[in-house]
Amino acid sequence: MTRNEAETLRQACLDAALNAYEEGGLLGLCQQGRFELAMEAIGRLDLTPFVEPGSISPGDNPQGESSL
Repeated sequence: MTRNEAETLRQACLDAALNAYEEGGLLGLCQQGRFELAMEAIGRLDLTPFVEPGSISPGDNPQGESSL
C-alpha cells in the first residue's frame, strides 16, 4: 500500500466515524452511544476499494464483518 492509499484509507475511516457520531447526536444518543456508533461505522467500512484485484481469498469477507 502506498502512502497516498494509506492516507485515503485513513480519511475514509475518519469520515465514517465522524458521520456516524454526528448522526448519533441527531438521534439523541449520549456521548458513549455516539462513540460506539462511530466505532461500528469504521468496522462496517467497505474496504473493497482498497484491496488489490485478485488478492481476496474465497474465505475473506471484504466488508470486514465477522463470519462467526
